[in-house]
Amino acid sequence: MNIEDLEKIVVKNLKNTNEEFKRVFHGRGNLYDDFSYLTIDSIDKILFVVLFEEIDESKEKELLLSIENIFDTLAHDTLVLQRRYLDKSPCEVLKGELKKENFAISNAIKHKINFSNKNIGFFPDMKVGHEYILQNSKNKNVLNLFSYTCAFSLCASKAGAKNIVNVDMQKSVLTIGRENHHINNFNTSNVHFMPYNILKSWNRIKKQGPYDIIIIDPPSFQKGSFAASRDYVKIIKKLDTLANDNCVVLSALNAPELDTNFIKNIFEEFAPSFKFEKRLDNLETFPCIDDEKTLKNLIFKKEI
Repeated sequence: MNIEDLEKIVVKNLKNTNEEFKRVFHGRGNLYDDFSYLTIDSIDKILFVVLFEEIDESKEKELLLSIENIFDTLAHDTLVLQRRYLDKSPCEVLKGELKKENFAISNAIKHKINFSNKNIGFFPDMKVGHEYILQNSKNKNVLNLFSYTCAFSLCASKAGAKNIVNVDMQKSVLTIGRENHHINNFNTSNVHFMPYNILKSWNRIKKQGPYDIIIIDPPSFQKGSFAASRDYVKIIKKLDTLANDNCVVLSALNAPELDTNFIKNIFEEFAPSFKFEKRLDNLETFPCIDDEKTLKNLIFKKEI
């Protein structure tokens, strides 16, 4: 695949873009060997380019020139580059300027983002999971574990959930989550933000239960606090104490080294009352050569 092929894909995927977040090139799925280090996103009026690996200087210059030429034909007003391979992953504005506040819009919901952070504050590949919660949370008591900036909570709020509990050990991301609710004019009187280490806080979490929907969306690895290969099972063991009759669990994992059977086997052994229903399809804009190495969203339902 050469630079001309890349241009054709990007231009094609940029057609009919609107304010909604859209990935216009996803090299991370390894379908395009020559550009496996590259992603390009349309975020409202921002074109966001991320390099995950350092590449030859002349190759980078050619790539960025090509992207700038495409940008000049768009209605977007800002071009941002992030070199993700660097420790602090600084963002550089190549054209235009960023607003004081910037938002990713998905399912017509605003998410506050920050280009000063390595993770800008929103994971767009989870859109299908978010849509599932939008479609199934009305009048439900929802537990959102590893909530980060509360994207699932926003979907549950929009759907008309009865009660929502967000748990994440980072108080700062919960603060952003609360701001996200206010930005979207969602009532937070029934939304709770718990800055706890989940694995050490089961009694506190249980007090708001039992839950009709439980979302488990942990990092694959977070130094000093969570490793999916070791700790995922600790969450599944607690489900029966947290769940209402007919509770639905959205069990997510984005660790390429752990496949769907890793999750299924844990449920079968440690939470057998929860039966596997289906795996949600991933977005077509996030293609991957091996489906087991990408995002896994599995739905389980408790049977009594």
